[in-house]
Amino acid sequence: MAAVARAAVAGIVGRWAPLASRSTGLAARCCVRQVGSPAAAPLWKPKPLLWGSVPRAGTASVLSRGGFSVTSLLPSILHQPARTVTYNSIKRGKRKTVKAVIARFLRLHNGLWVRRQAGYKKKLWKKSASQRKRLREFVLCTRTQCKLLDKMTTSFWKRRNWYVDDPYQKYHDRTNLRL
Repeated sequence: MAAVARAAVAGIVGRWAPLASRSTGLAARCCVRQVGSPAAAPLWKPKPLLWGSVPRAGTASVLSRGGFSVTSLLPSILHQPARTVTYNSIKRGKRKTVKAVIARFLRLHNGLWVRRQAGYKKKLWKKSASQRKRLREFVLCTRTQCKLLDKMTTSFWKRRNWYVDDPYQKYHDRTNLRL
């Protein structure tokens, strides 16, 4: 009986492994592979199941047979990422600034956000001089990214600051840009 259960689990994992490897690279990370695949095609095709569907009373779910759950192998398909502001103060319940935004981005006074190119500090020894120069340049965020970053920060970070010898002084005011 244990061999039959093991073969059923291997068949289920083998069926879902290509889907998981295509979307999340799970097969490469978890070494999911089909064990003891049958030479002939299966005699029956399983009905497509919805992830939120509940099996009928008295029947065991195909995805959770024998204490093994395929859904535990595919967490990224089930849980969609969400970017919401979850930082609130304990005393008054007001929104707080997400500190990762302040560390990684710079807000110009005209409302645009500036960031560094991704990977500008990584593996510089294998990059050419022109690629290193291009990675040192700053990038303007898109409109939706700017709106999101404005939601993740408080009004303190949106006020105008005047610094001595500010290298970004000429970029704070919009000139020759369409609104």
